[in-house]
Amino acid sequence: MGPGATADSLPAGEPGGAVAGAIETSTTVASHLHPGGSFEVDDHPVPTGREEVWRFTPVKRLRPMFEPVPTDDSAVEHQVTLPQGVVQGVLAPGQAPRGTVLVPADRPAAIASAQAGEALHLQVPAEHVATEPIRITVTGRAADRRSNAHYVVEAGAHSEATVVLHHQGSAQHNANLEVVVGDGARLTVISVQDWDADALHTGQHEARVGRDASYQHIAVSFGGDVVRLQSNVSYAGPGGRAELLGLYFVDGGQHIEHRLFVDHNTPKSESNVDYRGALQGAGAHAVWIGDVLIRKAAEGIDTYESNRNLVLTDGCRADSVPNLEIETGEIAGAGHASTTGRFDDEQLFYLRSRGIDETEARRLVVHGFFADIIRRIGVDEVEELLLAAVERELEITVGVPAAPTA
Repeated sequence: MGPGATADSLPAGEPGGAVAGAIETSTTVASHLHPGGSFEVDDHPVPTGREEVWRFTPVKRLRPMFEPVPTDDSAVEHQVTLPQGVVQGVLAPGQAPRGTVLVPADRPAAIASAQAGEALHLQVPAEHVATEPIRITVTGRAADRRSNAHYVVEAGAHSEATVVLHHQGSAQHNANLEVVVGDGARLTVISVQDWDADALHTGQHEARVGRDASYQHIAVSFGGDVVRLQSNVSYAGPGGRAELLGLYFVDGGQHIEHRLFVDHNTPKSESNVDYRGALQGAGAHAVWIGDVLIRKAAEGIDTYESNRNLVLTDGCRADSVPNLEIETGEIAGAGHASTTGRFDDEQLFYLRSRGIDETEARRLVVHGFFADIIRRIGVDEVEELLLAAVERELEITVGVPAAPTA
């Protein structure tokens, strides 16, 4: 079937069979929250904050990221560690597969695409199983220096791999991540935003999931002054599954924003979104926008999205907006949930009634809040990093763990 065909244009057959091979492109149905993108920077006006997709973002603080500034070679240092069998290369603008999946959705993403002369290209060959994670460490050198980057990860058919993208230090980092998941492949991407308190980070992560493939994207955000990350998924064939997980801890004065778009453009695909965050300190601001588009051709899909926020102190703000845009009623399931609240008094009471002091009880509640996400990461070093980060954050408002008694 040619691009742009819909369920109505396919041959009739058994139930569900009429759309078995359908792939509906963005030219047929457009999400009102995700209009068509463009590689041209001038096609994306500088945001004012009044636009729907920018109304939660402190655009004044993020203003340096709207300027098409070339990369300062001293801004960041990249360190890449590859397991055996994974191939590293570079891609020029317009050199496939660069630009075949990711089309910039906003001005920073267009700037990153235009200003990144060479994209880091990592290839996992077909049927290859990487026994160790692919590691990309981005270390910022100064908060006033611009870094523009574009990464392309290509997982061949029936391959398996994990990518850990770790950000640290200080910089103005503007980066795109383009992911191609081949048919039957299994790929996990873990992006850790562990910046210093003065860093700015904007990014668009875009993945296309092949037939019967599995893609897991995990976003972990603790550091930075302003972090705004888009994580988007579409499908290249039926049977694909995407799981988008997130964990964030926002301190006073920080703005951490995650925006997600799952485009169910094929039949019998699945998606699950689960983001959890904690906030503490005056001016702490978390934003989560989750949007799922179920196109006309996407019969038999199953999707669910959830966002939970735990407020630890006064003076915090959490904006959580789940959206479902449904073009067909022939679906297996679709739903969403969003909660924002303080400590569960019943949980605290239960723990304290069993002899646990209040400080330790509060620590246990927060760890339990994040535990389900952390245990699904599957990379020991990242799980240990997150547990240590949660502990470090808790020292600010909850206190240090009680010393063991003799």
